[in-house]
Amino acid sequence: MSLAIGVASSTSKNNKMGENADTCESKRIEVEESGDEERTSLSRKMSESSIAVTEDEDDDVDRKIELGPQCTLKQQLEKDKDDESLRRWKEQLLGTVDMNSVGETMEPEVKILSLAIQTGGRGDIVLPIPENGNPNGLWFTLKEGSRYRLIFTFQVTNNIVSGLKYSNTVWKTGIKVDSAKEMIGTFSPQPEPYTHQMPEETTPSGMFARGAYSARTKFLDDDNKLYLEINYTFDIRKEW
Repeated sequence: MSLAIGVASSTSKNNKMGENADTCESKRIEVEESGDEERTSLSRKMSESSIAVTEDEDDDVDRKIELGPQCTLKQQLEKDKDDESLRRWKEQLLGTVDMNSVGETMEPEVKILSLAIQTGGRGDIVLPIPENGNPNGLWFTLKEGSRYRLIFTFQVTNNIVSGLKYSNTVWKTGIKVDSAKEMIGTFSPQPEPYTHQMPEETTPSGMFARGAYSARTKFLDDDNKLYLEINYTFDIRKEW
């Protein structure tokens, strides 16, 4: 009741205040609404940007790396020939390359010469490499719980191979159970073969680990040029 009397006695005084208050309230509401729209717009932009980034990241999985135009070895040596440090680095990388035989060849060539599995307690398991990349029947057998590593030799000719890498995917009863990739490196052509050892691994063990597996091994470079693909089967058994 005192509130009603106070309002009645100061009606004329508070009319302007009420109008100002209404105006401020209206402006405040407009600002809040505008802010909501800005926040909504910003949120939408951020959301769209996040989606775009995610899509780009997904695309990067299978996107081919652009390395620029490829050069012959002679062209590589001619580039930056006035830079002493680069010249020495190139000479160290190329080693004793016969420039007369490979200097004008653009495409590198990599040939996998031998594959072997090194495991303790027995000799190396030498794996024959078939011409068509598909061994007939069982390619090899591993004992469960055994430690092993893959060793291979390869030869590089014609030109420098950049980013040579190894990939291996394994399936059991049609389900992918393992996938591995290993960067081997960049190599110049030379008469002598290179030898590379993969990191040591341990075969799984137990009743469910034993049995037949299928696998695919690939050797390729930064240009995704495939040098060898082998599709094969192997067994994991309780004993050798």
